[in-house]
Amino acid sequence: MDWVWTLYKKYIIKELAAKGLSDPTEPELEAAFMKALAASSVTVLVQEPWMNSVRFKGLARGRLSEMTDLIRDPMTWLQERYGGGKFKLNFHEGWNFVATKNFKPEGPPLWKDAPEISF
Repeated sequence: MDWVWTLYKKYIIKELAAKGLSDPTEPELEAAFMKALAASSVTVLVQEPWMNSVRFKGLARGRLSEMTDLIRDPMTWLQERYGGGKFKLNFHEGWNFVATKNFKPEGPPLWKDAPEISF
């Protein structure tokens, strides 16, 4: 889960500073991180060619608390469900955008036949 902390760190520090806690301790950072994770969701998108350009097809959206396998091993999770491609994971806490992370697992693009989720 270290890779998720790396994504959330700036966001957590900024949120704590906005609440008047400009020099948080490690326990305060950890508590704020765990609280943010509990309220977070992730959207899985894949880059696909589209009209001489690219677009991002939405594949999945869910609460982070329900997608622990994705957090534990994102490359395997993506590859097993969607095959190879250029994937983007967007993280949100409620309506607030937190961060994005790209992954590029190898393999056939199983996602091509997957239905697109709407936002």
